[in-house]
Amino acid sequence: MHDPVTRATHHDRAAPPTAPPTEPHTAPPTEPHTVPPTEPLTAPHTEPPDSGGPPEHAAESFPHLLLEALRGSPGTPAFEQGDRIVSRGELLELIGRMAGAMRDAGLGPGKGVAVRTGLSPEGFAAQMAAHVLGCRVVSVKPGYTARQLADVLGAGVDAVVVDGSTATPELLHVAGSAEPAAVLSLGPAPGVADLLAHAGDGRFPAVTARPDDAALLTFTSGSTGRPKGCVLTYRALAAHWSALRGWSSAAPGFGESFHRYMLFGTLSSLVVLEFLAPCLLGGGTAVIPDEDGRPLFPYAIERHRITGAIVTVPRLCQMLDLLREEPVDLGSLRALTVSGSPLSPHRLLEALDRLGPVVHVVYGATEAGAISMLTPEEGHDAPGSVGRPHPGVEISVRDEEGRPVATGRTGEIHVRGPYLMAGYWNQPEETRDVLRDGWLRTRDLGHLDETGLLHLAGRTRDVIMVNAIVVYAGPIERALAGHPDVAEAYVAGAPDERTGEAVHAFVVPAPGRSPDHAALAELVRTELGADSVPRTITTVSSVPAAPSGKPDKRALVERHLSSRSDPSLRIARQHW
Repeated sequence: MHDPVTRATHHDRAAPPTAPPTEPHTAPPTEPHTVPPTEPLTAPHTEPPDSGGPPEHAAESFPHLLLEALRGSPGTPAFEQGDRIVSRGELLELIGRMAGAMRDAGLGPGKGVAVRTGLSPEGFAAQMAAHVLGCRVVSVKPGYTARQLADVLGAGVDAVVVDGSTATPELLHVAGSAEPAAVLSLGPAPGVADLLAHAGDGRFPAVTARPDDAALLTFTSGSTGRPKGCVLTYRALAAHWSALRGWSSAAPGFGESFHRYMLFGTLSSLVVLEFLAPCLLGGGTAVIPDEDGRPLFPYAIERHRITGAIVTVPRLCQMLDLLREEPVDLGSLRALTVSGSPLSPHRLLEALDRLGPVVHVVYGATEAGAISMLTPEEGHDAPGSVGRPHPGVEISVRDEEGRPVATGRTGEIHVRGPYLMAGYWNQPEETRDVLRDGWLRTRDLGHLDETGLLHLAGRTRDVIMVNAIVVYAGPIERALAGHPDVAEAYVAGAPDERTGEAVHAFVVPAPGRSPDHAALAELVRTELGADSVPRTITTVSSVPAAPSGKPDKRALVERHLSSRSDPSLRIARQHW
């Protein structure tokens, strides 16, 4: 007999326990927004009148975890940005002042606050201030088209927080159009309330977040045309932020390796925020690297003596290529976490050989958080694996009927754990499809081997990871097929050392037409954004059929990309 469910071997953390309130609560929340974890999320849910009262304060609730860590060592640097050092005490004061300003602007539990700021201590403090008030923070990623931006800001947003680097006319126009929202700024701006100008009364606002309130609305991708928002509750965020012990038990010393964490990219990334937890809760400093025109990896690691960082597969491959040509001192590095898209076994072995036992591979999803980790030790022996379940996470591999499969057999990966989303915002059918009886369907295919290691085999849907961004093949196919010169369009993805994976399109011309590939690429860019633009577009006369009778995209890739000299396309052929 086999065990169809693999659990982490360490269960030192479950859902945060309840405890008596530790801070005064002066008034009941005005608009409680609770998300029953077992029901599909369709719209804000209001609690019955008699369920109001003080929020549930636990030793490991959120944002108490962070606030207590900041209070515990006020003189320790929390952020380092160039010559500027922001201490933990200063960060705490900044969070409290902004929370007071937001409260005075009418924000509180159940209100939606979209945050679109640059990478700065103030941007982080603004998001944490909204969490102090129990707001639902809506992450706004850079690069959205106007339509995607309208969809995101239309997700129950009451206020938009911007700064000087993000307050574009387009953003301000969308914020004030379909669903008017107050605009708050980090710094002076014409006609906009300045959060930093709020003097405050010297008292830290009461924390009004409740464990089952919606805390974060983060979007998997805009590639479907309509971005899909994952709702995380305050309970789930507490699990994310208290995962330090779990990481340490699964990989001893991993959490402590983020003493100097390189913070780059965007704060709208759940992964970026997730790895701030071991840094700030463990007494470390988040280092925002200065730009000197060279790649951050490896040069910023050397320049800032970074001890921990996350990296996408394309950046890792670029770094390995640079290190072949030039020696760079990376002796400070203790943990480099690779995520976002599959890493080939030979690249992982090269990274371990060149960087030492610091490379960890993490498999996860926006809907589920961290699912598994491959440690450096096991990476040498099983470089094609994505590791073991994260402590507290269970993995079940199932067939098309939802039945567990035997060890070693490929099926769809289902996960259960404390990090799961509550549902997709206003998408009840999608929610019911992926959340069943407390389990999340990842729609990824894989198997568990006899030692408990998870191996990925592919996806149940056409999804392509471009620069760690989820891109869906369907909308690209529909966009291309909508052009008058195109009769049929098919899109496939394949591994690519520059972008993790790349989009490849194949079009059958309409009778008497000759498709202009540049025009087709521009069409996709306009409708879906730059990440969805195909790396290659190939005109074909017909499409081979698989035994099922369906179009065989695998055969298209093998047949039409096999003669190209691009090394990335050679890797694509190996993938298929």
